[in-house]
Amino acid sequence: MGRALLPSPSRGGPCILSQQNWTLACDDRAQGEGRILHAKVPNLFSMAMAEHIPATFRHILKLPQTLVLLLGGPLAVILVSGSWLLAFVASLALLAALRFLAKYPWKQFVVMSLHTDMSDITKSYLGERGSGFWVAESKGQVVGMVGALPVRQPTLRKEQLELLHLCVAPEHRGHGIAKALVRTVLTFARDQGYGEVVLTTSMLQHSALALYQRLGFQKTSQFFSLKRWRLISFSQIQFTYCLPSAQDSQALEQGGGL
Repeated sequence: MGRALLPSPSRGGPCILSQQNWTLACDDRAQGEGRILHAKVPNLFSMAMAEHIPATFRHILKLPQTLVLLLGGPLAVILVSGSWLLAFVASLALLAALRFLAKYPWKQFVVMSLHTDMSDITKSYLGERGSGFWVAESKGQVVGMVGALPVRQPTLRKEQLELLHLCVAPEHRGHGIAKALVRTVLTFARDQGYGEVVLTTSMLQHSALALYQRLGFQKTSQFFSLKRWRLISFSQIQFTYCLPSAQDSQALEQGGGL
């Protein structure tokens, strides 16, 4: 049986909620066992991000400009040198360069995260009220995770909480872990008085996109985080979940919602 260690809004000790063949349990500021599990989070995070590299590579290969490059490059080599061997080597070199291009955004994101908020989860996510980090654990291994931090933009009319780093290990998918983690963040945000939950994901994370839309998130924008990603049509999508008022929340709970 697995469980998710969750910092509760009250910080008042453990509570348990059974969910099919695994359990959600609230942890107090990631002390004790929770601290040990948080030390295993980077492995799951790095593995989950690496999973997106093949999909990104396939996406790049399907682009019209890529097809022109893969056909035109070797052809140009043949016309100039008359060597099929050089053309073959050029094709392999182009594929290797495209593979590196597919890996780069994900590797860069992992390195940046592990040197910023993920370098010290307790300090980044559990150091103050209004933020949190949740992990799902099974047999001593971290199999799911999600974080949440307040969006610090004073000009916003509504207080916003940002959902970050949702990951579930491949062998544990299909058991409702991701849905439970997202719903936990939504409940936490509502209890903390936030007006909205926001998140950003890539256009290639199809399962995540479908999950967020099923749970009621609305697409608010699509953009390129860096200008160079426009060349390979690698865009980011932002979603927003508008939290209900206190009265609406009571109605949702009675109706089986959040």
